Amino acid sequence: MARTWRPTVAVMSDLSSRVSATLEVAVAEQRIVGAIAIVMRDGRIIDHRAVGLADREAGTRMTESTPHRLASMTKPIVATAALALVDRGVLALDQPVTRWLPEFRPRLGDATPSITIHQLLTHTSGLGYGFLEPDDGPYHRANVSDGLDQPGLSLDDNLRRLASVPLRALPGRQFNYSLSLDVVGAAIQRATDRSLPEAIAELVTGPLELTTLAFSPRSQQQAASLAVPYSDGRPPLLIRDGVPVPFPPFAVSISPGRALDPASYPSGGAGMIGTAGDFVRFLDALRRRAVPTVSPGLVDAMLSDQIAHLDSELLGPGHGHGYAGSVVRDPVVAGSSLGVGAVRWGGAYGHSWFIDPASRTSAVLLTNTAFEGMTGPLRDQFQRAVCA
Repeated sequence: MARTWRPTVAVMSDLSSRVSATLEVAVAEQRIVGAIAIVMRDGRIIDHRAVGLADREAGTRMTESTPHRLASMTKPIVATAALALVDRGVLALDQPVTRWLPEFRPRLGDATPSITIHQLLTHTSGLGYGFLEPDDGPYHRANVSDGLDQPGLSLDDNLRRLASVPLRALPGRQFNYSLSLDVVGAAIQRATDRSLPEAIAELVTGPLELTTLAFSPRSQQQAASLAVPYSDGRPPLLIRDGVPVPFPPFAVSISPGRALDPASYPSGGAGMIGTAGDFVRFLDALRRRAVPTVSPGLVDAMLSDQIAHLDSELLGPGHGHGYAGSVVRDPVVAGSSLGVGAVRWGGAYGHSWFIDPASRTSAVLLTNTAFEGMTGPLRDQFQRAVCA
């Protein structure tokens, strides 16, 4: 027993040292203001830590219980809810979304192509995002919200604007990262006759007892303790409502106040808040196929490459995409420390996460600095620190 136990502790100690050093250096170099990292392996937490500040101006330290605006980490939660409804026979993956949203009919030239739930979940719907186009692009001209700005905007208004913009491609033909999960969220509301927050609570966060994951703060205390967001700089810059955040070659419109405005629509692609602890538990429930409302077979599909016939510059070489995030097709081509079939994604406020089936690992990194923690060097440094 001792001979088995001691190396395990050494490995965990090495992992903890690597993760700690990675995050502390990022704070010292002013690449991030603060961060939380939690790693689970074989269903238990093997490393957890918080570094830096949650609010630099107030001098408030980051703690593991500090809630964050999750941005696109919302997507796999909403996708899980959609698959729970597929299991119940309420939704079908090959079903046109017009079954539930008859008014949502974006055009491509003179045609009005059918868009399925599967295509929405895989971002092959032909829709897009405004932050991936120039300032004078069609999404900006139509004032479409990416789900991160325009506090108080209603979902009906944003879907009307979105449907007025021509599709970027015929559905099923291209991967275009997009507002598709906002559309899925609207379909879930219509199909269940519930608000999206109510449906997510019933189908995902309630059964898994993830009490901090929600579309709005549950209390004034939680609202006040939300991590203050910053953007890349040396030192990082405070993000202010209505001031675009550079995301070369374009920019992202971010309004931190959106999360505190109860009139803001629940964005299925970017609208949730929560803690690292609850999110990593969600990830590990997916890894273990232990979501009570979704059959293991559908979770398999969720974590599998669903666009094997397509390549994408945004995803990068060696990557595909499932219903939850990008999927590693070839670690060598991808230059990834993760194994074949690993799934990863992130969030615009500076977050990243991954599930690596080969090492039975689920990990989350929440930072309050965009975009270093999402697409900057820190994302891959954290990944390597965990997987080395």
